[in-house]
Amino acid sequence: MKRKRKIPLVVLSDVHLGTYGCQAKELLQYLKSIQPKMLVLNGDIIDMWSFSKSYFPASHMNVLRQIIKMSNQGTRVIYITGNHDEALRKYSDFILGNFELADKLILDLDGKKTWIFHGDVFDSSTKGYAKILAKLGGKGYDLLILINSFINWVLVLLGKEKRSYSKMIKDSVKKAVSFVSNFETTAAEIAIQKKYSYVVCGHIHKPQMKEVENEHGKVMYLNSGDWVENLTALEYKKEKWRIYQYKKSDYLDHENKEDKIATDIITKILS
Repeated sequence: MKRKRKIPLVVLSDVHLGTYGCQAKELLQYLKSIQPKMLVLNGDIIDMWSFSKSYFPASHMNVLRQIIKMSNQGTRVIYITGNHDEALRKYSDFILGNFELADKLILDLDGKKTWIFHGDVFDSSTKGYAKILAKLGGKGYDLLILINSFINWVLVLLGKEKRSYSKMIKDSVKKAVSFVSNFETTAAEIAIQKKYSYVVCGHIHKPQMKEVENEHGKVMYLNSGDWVENLTALEYKKEKWRIYQYKKSDYLDHENKEDKIATDIITKILS
């Protein structure tokens, strides 16, 4: 079995369990490969906007089971609520063993103040009538993800690489690009005012790590991305942050070993 990587802090967000776009199998592989002291789930982990009893496959449930298992084995798990799981906000400050529910988190990382929150507070489209439109847009996005999945299935059959057309469309919309830029600037400026060294967000599905500076100071802005299209997380180790990017090739050897073991067992049973 592959040794787990020991990491002091891991931040992931925008998993959207319960939607067709969620890459749950890939996330489970990642979670099984790490042993963090602290795991911060920075919002939109369970998509309650799109939640349906008819769609919550075993792979999605396995992610929740793995998170609970990590908590039981000593990992401090902090679930920060986002807009898609805002129904949990009425339970904020709930603590059970190593599991905590919160709206935001402030940490001291090697003497540097760190502010972690989902980021939907900056987004007017998550409120009022705009929220209803956003939910409808989310349904259309789910359909786009399904179409994209079918296209990728065909591409794989043809021996070609997968492509994220849904991401290309989203990234090409000028309004969306402008919103991302404003989001990052707003988060950074507030963090500078509050004298934080790091500000860590999710929400916009855009992994990022950059230093932002103005006349009042500077801050390191970070975003954990998502597990729908980018398949990214933030890892903090030895006083440094890095963006983890999932690559299937990193897990192929382990998958092949598991397949071989399963084949050997079946062969012995049938022989």
